[in-house]
Amino acid sequence: MLCMISYDLRMPGRDYSALYAAIKGCGAWWHYLESTWIVKTTQTISDVAALLRSTIDQNDSIIVVDITGKTRDGWLPQKAWDWIRDNNS
Repeated sequence: MLCMISYDLRMPGRDYSALYAAIKGCGAWWHYLESTWIVKTTQTISDVAALLRSTIDQNDSIIVVDITGKTRDGWLPQKAWDWIRDNNS
């Protein structure tokens, strides 16, 4: 599955390295936009969301969305579109 993870982190100066490590641990990842990651994973959306929720504060926000096979559009460099296409299985 290909999922998109997006967040708002509201604690300036807080060390969010556990969140970033958890995201990277979910599978192959791409991270070009500041608060958005795309991850190819075998985990369910609920499992990824639960894992990431455990690494953030209660006033932070996070969303995990299955984007496998979905139509996409936007303004990204070609290497981003290539990564998404190559990892969307």
